[in-house]
Amino acid sequence: MPDFTCRECSRRFEVPEATLARYPGWTPQVCLRCKGAPARATQRAIASVREENLTTQEVLRKYQGGPKSGVFTDGAAEPNPGPGGWGVVHVENDRIVREEWGHEPSTTSNRMELMALIAACRIIPAGTTAIVYSDSQLCVSTFTEWAPAWEARGWKRKTGAIKNLDLVQELYRTLKTRPELTLQWIKAHAGNRWNEYADSLATAYRRQVR
Repeated sequence: MPDFTCRECSRRFEVPEATLARYPGWTPQVCLRCKGAPARATQRAIASVREENLTTQEVLRKYQGGPKSGVFTDGAAEPNPGPGGWGVVHVENDRIVREEWGHEPSTTSNRMELMALIAACRIIPAGTTAIVYSDSQLCVSTFTEWAPAWEARGWKRKTGAIKNLDLVQELYRTLKTRPELTLQWIKAHAGNRWNEYADSLATAYRRQVR
């Protein structure tokens, strides 16, 4: 039975094949336990409100919290699947060193998260120590926990095919050659300035301006 990572509690959960077959392209985001909990529902509502669709300049004026150095990444698609974008910003001591963003007319949020991480590795010079932040627990767990076992099994999972295998393999190969980079999860929409900034880059395609 295919399994997924809950974006609310970070636990693994399973979804029957028959259910997935009824909704082609759907990637479950929340386990039943969190989906049915009133407190979690409230948190998701708050997160929805916080999806403010700000420009990068509006983000800089509004937010100050979170880490001041690192590489911050984000990806988005709305609807999912549908039009999407990715963004990455390298920051040192609260100052932007470099940023990149991109857009695809038909994609998924997970592919955009992976594209952002690949771009993060590209913009950091080889040998430069840095923390690469992602607010996708799924992406972080993929490379910090599961990918070595998948590789050992010939890039196969016990529970089914690996989604976005082309990007997963590309990023995994890169991270293996870049031990100076540390992949770390950061909470989304929690007032972290540069995570919000990366989110703004990822959603810039919706506004046609940064």
